[in-house]
This record gives sequence, C-alpha cells and structure tokens, in this order.
Amino acid sequence: QVQLVESGGGSVQAGGSLKLSCAGSGYTVSNQSMGWFRQVPGKEREGVAITDSEFGTSYAYSVEGRFTISKDNAKNTLYLQMNSLKPEDTAMYYCAATGATATFDFEEYEYWGQGTQVTVSS
Repeated sequence: QVQLVESGGGSVQAGGSLKLSCAGSGYTVSNQSMGWFRQVPGKEREGVAITDSEFGTSYAYSVEGRFTISKDNAKNTLYLQMNSLKPEDTAMYYCAATGATATFDFEEYEYWGQGTQVTVSS
C-alpha cells in the first residue's frame, strides 16, 4: 500500500523559510515522478514544483528562484525547500506521485499525501 506523509508545515513571517518533507512507504521515491501542489479554499489545486527522471525539475513561475524540490533516496523522502516566503504562499501543501511523466496537472497523479498547512503572515 502506497503512503505519502507530509510534514514541516507551520506559520512563518514573510521572508522566512520552511522545508516540507514527504516520506514515502510502499513506494520508491528515487525513480518516480513526483510533485508538490498547493491549494487554498475555493481554488483549484495548483502545481508548485515537479521532478521527473526525464527532465529533472520544473517550477511554477510564482515560486521560481524561491522554492527547491529535491529527493533523499536513502530516506525515501521528497522535500520542498521554501525561501523568501510571501503571504500569497499560504496554502495547504500536498505531495503527489505518478507512474507517468510528471506534470503540473494535479489530475495526472495517482497518489497523494494528506497535506501540511503553510501560513505566511505579513
């Protein structure tokens, strides 16, 4: 059974940093396509950062240069380092995995974590 468990969310002031983790079980993170998504109430889930063995990494324009997606294969964990956080980054953040090529379309992902809340105050 595949499980993805996020952690690392919290409340920070604008300009601060957080590092989200997504631990996988029943699933090998190292050779899979994965992504981080976020969602605020009333809005559609949006892709933030994705990683794929074919093309490496890709980021949404709104987080380019501030967020970094990475993997620790030994720990079977996906990370999202978030720097220079802005109030508009406030959302529930989810990690997701797919057996296909990574994409920013959330509908292409089969496996999801439960989410971790990030709140950025001005």
